[in-house]
Amino acid sequence: MILRISELKMRPDHTRKEFERELRKILQKKDGPLEYEIMRRSIDARKKPDLFYVYTVDVKVEENAGLLKKIKTKKVAVVNPLEYQFPYNSQRRKTKNSLRPVVVGCGPAGLFCALMLARSGLCPILLERGEPVEQRMETVNRFWKDGILNPDSNVQFGEGGAGTFSDGKLNTMIKDPDGRIRFVLKEFVRAGADPVILYDHKPHIGTDVLVNVVRNIREEIIALGGEVRFDSTLTGITALESGSGYSLAINGQERAFTAEHVVLALGHSARDTFFMLYKLGLPMQAKAFAVGFRMEHSQEMINEAMYGKNCPYELGAAPYKVTYKCENGRGVYSFCMCPGGYVVNASSEEGMTAVNGMSYSSRSSTSANSAIVVTVTPEDYSEDLQNPLAGIAFQRRIERAAYECGNGSIPVQRFGDFCESKKTELSGTIISQCKGRYEASDLRKILPEELNVSLIEGIHGFARRIRGFDDPDALLLGVESRTSSPVRILRGDNLQSSHPDFTGIYPCGEGAGYAGGITSAAIDGIRVAEAVCAAYQ
Repeated sequence: MILRISELKMRPDHTRKEFERELRKILQKKDGPLEYEIMRRSIDARKKPDLFYVYTVDVKVEENAGLLKKIKTKKVAVVNPLEYQFPYNSQRRKTKNSLRPVVVGCGPAGLFCALMLARSGLCPILLERGEPVEQRMETVNRFWKDGILNPDSNVQFGEGGAGTFSDGKLNTMIKDPDGRIRFVLKEFVRAGADPVILYDHKPHIGTDVLVNVVRNIREEIIALGGEVRFDSTLTGITALESGSGYSLAINGQERAFTAEHVVLALGHSARDTFFMLYKLGLPMQAKAFAVGFRMEHSQEMINEAMYGKNCPYELGAAPYKVTYKCENGRGVYSFCMCPGGYVVNASSEEGMTAVNGMSYSSRSSTSANSAIVVTVTPEDYSEDLQNPLAGIAFQRRIERAAYECGNGSIPVQRFGDFCESKKTELSGTIISQCKGRYEASDLRKILPEELNVSLIEGIHGFARRIRGFDDPDALLLGVESRTSSPVRILRGDNLQSSHPDFTGIYPCGEGAGYAGGITSAAIDGIRVAEAVCAAYQ
């Protein structure tokens, strides 16, 4: 029998012995073995400086009908935790023909889809336009140093996807009745991530650790009979005359692969691929996304706001999450917050500048940064509401403006100067922790003015919750344009393209419009793998 203990409060400096003593006290179990698993841990800082860790713990006990009657708290309940199991194993191999499934894209969705297909014995072929993660790290570091961009291997493209050069955040807002979230977290731990991600309220891995995690997942796929091919860009899809599959063009080479099942686990920056698929006739639509700027504050200031002044505990760099509704009805919010992190040049096309946030596992930078963004809809960015690629055109416009604004470097501006629309002199109290060259600029030239005004109002609004958030010396860096995909490739209940002419094509993950982060993308990859395996049956 599993008993779940909720809202167990402990001082942050508690020992394991003290923790187990509290469990025994609740369970009225004085001695004997204690088998438990921490399911969740968060920080209660509502009455700072009086801080607590708040735990949810599952304890395994012997069947005892009278046990709950003895427990003097209502925060204990019998549970039956759901353990997700992939429904297809290595004994169920493809039965229709010898064509192997092809997965296009090596981000979280593609990696987890290919991993599940490999474990089921289908020996997938995984295609990635960029480099293996080890080489990709070297390429990206060179770009940050000398500004020479590799359009096929950068912060957006390459093994691991865009999430590799982020904080590696794993929290997600999706509902998960089948237990896939914990399954994904356990797979990350199995591949080398810190087990703390299994219970932290806001789990993260860190770019430095993600490199090894991604490589280990790739090596398992290969060990199970899969193939991973890098420097391989999908440039065409043609239906076979037999009607039983597709010929795939790679790097312009026709009929490079033949496949009956093709998973399109594209990243949100695969713009050339979206245009190719649209021309091919795959149904898709424009969708809402968000744009804005990265904002840098002193991590010390954020820590004080979150944990109180002179916090006596080692709680690490504090995160935050803020939202605000403007008078014009627009919502402004923080996104992809990176405690103790860096702002990075995340560009993927020549003559355009986009930024992202990144943290290493230690989160030891002196700066806290987050995307401060406002939602835009197709009605905002296009007069042609029937054009599914209008969002891409809007992204490119503001990225070109950011490139010109910073003369090819990341444009940076003090918040006080942004409010007054004047070029910044970088002589304030906050020094940017930035990966890539940057230049003092006037960011008001990048976004439509209505969005600028909304961001200013929102940032002032955030200061009501986090004192000092609207510090005139806080830095804005632009432009944050890749929060999510501007396109959704439509699919049906069987997760295949909604168009009957494209049976066997599976839009998947964040780029295809069905996820919003590492964990949700990985889960969508697993769901698509289930659908592919079912089709092979």
